[in-house]
Formats: sequence, C-alpha cells, structure tokens
Amino acid sequence: MPLYEYTCRSCAQSFELLVRGNDTLQCPSCTSTELERRSSVFAARTSGTAQRPADAPAGCGHCGDPRGPGSCSIN
Repeated sequence: MPLYEYTCRSCAQSFELLVRGNDTLQCPSCTSTELERRSSVFAARTSGTAQRPADAPAGCGHCGDPRGPGSCSIN
C-alpha cells in the first residue's frame, strides 16, 4: 500500500493517504474529492560511516531541506 501526499484543491489542506486499489480519495478536512497529488520525499539509509554533526539541524520532513523543519514553508 503506497503512501501518497495530497493537497485539497477546495480547502488547501495538505495530508498523506494510504492508497489501496480503487479507493475513492477524499480530503479528511472537507471530504472533497478534488485532490492534487504532490511529490513525496523519502529517506534512505546507506551503509556509509559519514554522519551528520550533532549541532547540524535535521532535514525538513517534507522536502529534505537541510536548513531544518519548516524551512521550505510546507506545512
């Protein structure tokens, strides 16, 4: 079951949905079916030994911006 990110065209709410087969997709806020699928960002772990310095901010959970959460203005 893939997890997709959507933005509602009616109320501008951003959210994630697990999509199963022929499910009818609705906004959890206003129940509109006018949704726009957004590009998802994923994380991958590698076997390398390089690590982020302890004082460096974590990447944004939406876009991976290295300046940290909220840097990209996506809520």
